[in-house]
Amino acid sequence: MKRCAWAGEDTRMTAYHDAEWGVPLVDDLGLFEFLTLEGAQAGLSWSTILNKRETYRAAFAGFDPGRVAAFDACRVGELLRDPGIVRHRLKVESTIVNAAKVLEAQRAFGSFAEYVWSFVGGVAIQNRWTSMAELPAQTPESRAMSRDMRRRGFKFVGPTTCYAFMQAVGLVNDHEVGCFRHAEVQAS
Repeated sequence: MKRCAWAGEDTRMTAYHDAEWGVPLVDDLGLFEFLTLEGAQAGLSWSTILNKRETYRAAFAGFDPGRVAAFDACRVGELLRDPGIVRHRLKVESTIVNAAKVLEAQRAFGSFAEYVWSFVGGVAIQNRWTSMAELPAQTPESRAMSRDMRRRGFKFVGPTTCYAFMQAVGLVNDHEVGCFRHAEVQAS
């Protein structure tokens, strides 16, 4: 079975590739989770973040934006001592800020999903890459998302991070055409 080259042989990475990456996601908690994880990944490998995912879920209240937005300085201090997450103050604090911004987006758009999907017109972009070398680091859509998110006060949402987020949550189908998941994701 052919997979995208980045999935490698690690069982956690292949399971993530096979079941989640690129599947259109419209759940606000799931979208907030991926926004957080992609921001945390900046400068690190995705496998590092994937290995910390369960701890992130526990540390950040199941990615409930209402609960996370209420975290105070004491809770930030606890998080910075948790070896199960990336203990980078700006990344931790950005998650709390972003939780509040997710709540604002929900009020303004009806849901966070409506907001993020608006950058692709509500329909996933279906790319047809033959190798991972063809994938861009950012696109006009990710630059527009980044610009708008930063204008709204979101943190750790540069255009490259936004594109990785878009790939993860299925706003774009960036599975290689030879990958068994390309057609499956396209049909979802």
